[in-house]
Amino acid sequence: MITDKSPKLVSLADVSKSTGKMLSRGAFSELDTGASPTLSELTEALHFALGDGRIWLNDQRMVLMQSQVLGRLRQEIIDAFGMEAAKGIFMRVGYMQGVRDAELILKRFPNQDLTHALAAGPRVHTLEGFVKVETKQFEFDSDTGRYFGEFYWHDSSEAGEHIAHHGLASEPVCWMQTGYPSGYTSTLFGRPVIFREIECSGMGASRCYVVGQNAEEWGDDAPERAYLGLEWPRSRRASGGRSAPSQREDEPATASPTSASGGDPVVGVSASFLRARLMVEKVADTEATVLLVGESGVGKELFSQQLHRLSQRSTKPFVALNCAAIPETLVESELFGVEKGAFTGAVASRPGYFERAAGGTLFLDEIASLAYAAQGKLLRAIQERVIERVGGSKSVAADVRVIAASNVDLADEVRAGRFRQDLYFRLCVFPISIPPLRERRDDIPLLVDHFLRLFRERHRRPVIGLTRRAMDALLAYDFPGNIRELQNLIERGVIFADAGGFIDLQHIFTANEPLPSSQPFLTREGRLVIGQQPMSSPRASDADFLSSSSQIKSAEIDLYREALGAHRGNVAATARSLGISRAKLEYRLRKHGLYETD
Repeated sequence: MITDKSPKLVSLADVSKSTGKMLSRGAFSELDTGASPTLSELTEALHFALGDGRIWLNDQRMVLMQSQVLGRLRQEIIDAFGMEAAKGIFMRVGYMQGVRDAELILKRFPNQDLTHALAAGPRVHTLEGFVKVETKQFEFDSDTGRYFGEFYWHDSSEAGEHIAHHGLASEPVCWMQTGYPSGYTSTLFGRPVIFREIECSGMGASRCYVVGQNAEEWGDDAPERAYLGLEWPRSRRASGGRSAPSQREDEPATASPTSASGGDPVVGVSASFLRARLMVEKVADTEATVLLVGESGVGKELFSQQLHRLSQRSTKPFVALNCAAIPETLVESELFGVEKGAFTGAVASRPGYFERAAGGTLFLDEIASLAYAAQGKLLRAIQERVIERVGGSKSVAADVRVIAASNVDLADEVRAGRFRQDLYFRLCVFPISIPPLRERRDDIPLLVDHFLRLFRERHRRPVIGLTRRAMDALLAYDFPGNIRELQNLIERGVIFADAGGFIDLQHIFTANEPLPSSQPFLTREGRLVIGQQPMSSPRASDADFLSSSSQIKSAEIDLYREALGAHRGNVAATARSLGISRAKLEYRLRKHGLYETD
């Protein structure tokens, strides 16, 4: 029997969950020592994909850069544009960094109340290596819209670089670091909050002293408003709590998820994706025939739909045909239609796909599988813009733009004698290569978010998101089935995971998919380790033996025992380390006979 003899403390998060309401006010003094998310928990979100050229902080791609290089860049900008312009540029960069880290906290720790989320900002800031942050105090009241905070910064790299190039300054110089808490706090608090250095180590002080408060509290003398773009329209202000602005000036113009109702159907920010997207935009408003080339499942039909949407034919039909699904004997009738009386029982004329797409776009998928005999007639239809129905005697105009797609190299098919060379050259007017998912790993987090939203709503399963090891595995997985496979994995996870819980490896990889090898991670001592993960993040390969409910139950019991042992039976501390509430942990311990009360 394991009992918890420590005094029962109720955290702000527990109060928030028990009442079902987000607390509208709070202060740093109300936090327990070591309140989650701790620096160790945040460190576990840092992932190095060695040999792949990527570093991830949760699902955000990071880069390592020497502080001297950043200092030299800072100096170049000062020399080119002057001190004031450089200050504005670097404050804005820091602001954007703070915004992204606030989004990271909201995503990775969605159940934390606003006080804990605000307290995590200095820890993330410290983790990223620019400065060591010490929180003196902060307090807020969402009902009145008031925020006030005081912080100390130790060993600011930005101040050090300024001294190296200019000597001691006559005014604060930690511009980027000042922008960071402004972006982080403004995003979480839902109102513009400006931070300002009162003392700076770049001026000779032993440490930097920073104060943050509502933008209006600084009065008229607040140039940070212009630097940071904090003149938000009233519609962007949140009424309270953690609601962040729905759209900000600093958001990149990336493709966003959409439903069938319209909008942009393709999602991505990777360089290879953006190249393909740019080519689609270049050719969209022309009448050129387009050939989309890419592996099965990369989203060729979505790209074709986007091309049609951006074209002059967008108000006309978009018709898709999978050539591989048509029997060879019916290819011509499906493409060009059937004239009345052409076959026994044909009592009426039937239009083909060319006529159905009249004035619009005809998408021919898997064009390489088209029967050789039909390829000649397709060539004539594209080239002369006329068709003849099967059994008909007169030509019909075919005002159609053709987009073809292939998952094999058509040039190889031509050399093998399976595809007509003249048709190949007619289709290959403007070829666009769609990259496989393994070559656009930067897009995986965006796609995961998109599919999570889609399937949570479709299947009515309120899962929170993916665990760290599940996301790590997806970032390292090769995806032979490309985006279609990722979509299936996320849908499977949403269905399999517990309501209100996280999707883990055993919820995703259940069909003998080849799991990636263990990925490098950062230990709490700051070292990269390969093949052995901390207790809270088991190795990806451990999922191999979780093939039955009894094995999953056994693994869960072992996890609770190890966590309790590590915290000497303290249930509250154990719950924090596992990222769940104390009440939920107590319930699970009782369920497995690991916890009893006197």
